[in-house]
Amino acid sequence: MRVAIAGAGAVGRSIAQELLENGHEVLLIDKSPKAIKVEMVPRAEWLLADACEISALDDAALERCQVVVASSGDDKVNLVVSLLAKTEYGVPRVVARINHPNNEWLFNESWGVDVAVSTPRLLSALVEEAVSVGDLVRLMTFRQGEANLVELTLPEDAPLGGQRVGSVDWPRDTALVAILREGRVLVPSSDDTLEPGDELMFVASQDVEDELATLLGGR
Repeated sequence: MRVAIAGAGAVGRSIAQELLENGHEVLLIDKSPKAIKVEMVPRAEWLLADACEISALDDAALERCQVVVASSGDDKVNLVVSLLAKTEYGVPRVVARINHPNNEWLFNESWGVDVAVSTPRLLSALVEEAVSVGDLVRLMTFRQGEANLVELTLPEDAPLGGQRVGSVDWPRDTALVAILREGRVLVPSSDDTLEPGDELMFVASQDVEDELATLLGGR
């Protein structure tokens, strides 16, 4: 998979390193010469250019990318890059970083954003997840489908404890995508059982979150 990352600061470089280690091709784009630190991510392609300009994205061959990550520290830049990637180059997946929570409402499909990541929201969600059992915690929003990645730690007295995944009548537009149990990540099958203390990860539409929390015995 070929991934272009607009913004080669600490965040962009960190994402690039992770993707390269997983076998992907990565192009880092930044208009600041100070940000072009090839020695820090030597296996990536680098492009000194303004990712808000069509000519720069032409040079980047954005049409060959399966994913674009708008990871700069400027929300305006991230929105413009997202819109251009989606509308001008038809990039299938656009992920955008939100720097200021007040701008979160802008990061949706009208700006070409498929997944919006707000660092403050993610940090607060992780704090909630660390201290709360039985609370449904929203970790990430997938804007295009109005769906969220949510997590709940199954309480000791949860009514679903011991039940098979396949026997549960889950709410509509809900998918159980992972079970975290005793340090292991389980890809759930219909025969797996739900156990108290399991951390359950779902992709679910926002309007069924309350129903899902009630079903799982959450608060």
